[in-house]
Amino acid sequence: MPPNNLPPNQAPMPAPMPPAIAGSGQNIAAPGNPAGNPDTPSSTDPKNSKGKEQPKATSTQNSLIFSELRDSMVVMNDGSFRAIVACKSINFDLMSSRERDGVELSYQDFLNALYFPIQIFIRSQRVDIGPYLDKLDALRRDQDNMLLGVLMDDYINFIDVLSQEANIMDKSFFVVIPYFPTGDVTNIVQQSKGIFSILFGSKKENVTKIDTQTYAKAKEEIKNRVDSVIGGLMRVGVYSIQLNTKQLGELYYNIYNPDTAVREPLDDFGDVASLYVRKGEGNNPYTHEEVR
Repeated sequence: MPPNNLPPNQAPMPAPMPPAIAGSGQNIAAPGNPAGNPDTPSSTDPKNSKGKEQPKATSTQNSLIFSELRDSMVVMNDGSFRAIVACKSINFDLMSSRERDGVELSYQDFLNALYFPIQIFIRSQRVDIGPYLDKLDALRRDQDNMLLGVLMDDYINFIDVLSQEANIMDKSFFVVIPYFPTGDVTNIVQQSKGIFSILFGSKKENVTKIDTQTYAKAKEEIKNRVDSVIGGLMRVGVYSIQLNTKQLGELYYNIYNPDTAVREPLDDFGDVASLYVRKGEGNNPYTHEEVR
């Protein structure tokens, strides 16, 4: 028996366990891998990391619910069509009681005459006073009359302070006219049932395919519906006009970029386009001698 040199009140320390030897049947736990399970791959294995699928980057275009803008129409992802009519407002408060009754009856007849659903869209947008103030400053510099110059300075300062303290908003009114090739009521019910799957479901990259006959029929039906809406609003006293393809692009640009649209409005693409020369395919049919 080995000698015991420890104090009488101290217990002997337990003997340390020997380290595991490769091939002895005992496994060492790797970082992220529980011990005793040799089939579980390690998280630091480069072969395993290469085999995992990387998440795809979500594009902004995937969140849009329309496919393209063509022929003054909006082609949706589900194959339906939309036309947007811009309306000019009328001052209903300044009308007499007889005029108000006439407007209300005309609007009631307009709604009863519709054989398709419509959506009334009211948009509020902040007005940019910067260009107006720049115009006033240019007129002030060209003003030689001292009295008028002082009055213009007071007016410019008043408009500048007013625009900073209060939000000057501009309201726009639109009527959205839909057309579903398979029927209006059926598609409205399906869209109301699947609204949560559209918002929270997985986004699938589908390509909208529309044949020529369906597109021609939709174009004709949209035209008839737009004419019906414009005529009905005209009887109410509201002037309206259908937005073309360029105006639709500007509207969607302003809606999806409310802050940027005020500082950087969408310019006409015809002003920034330019011609370019591309090399043709094949050999030159004319030799140098013929050109001379």
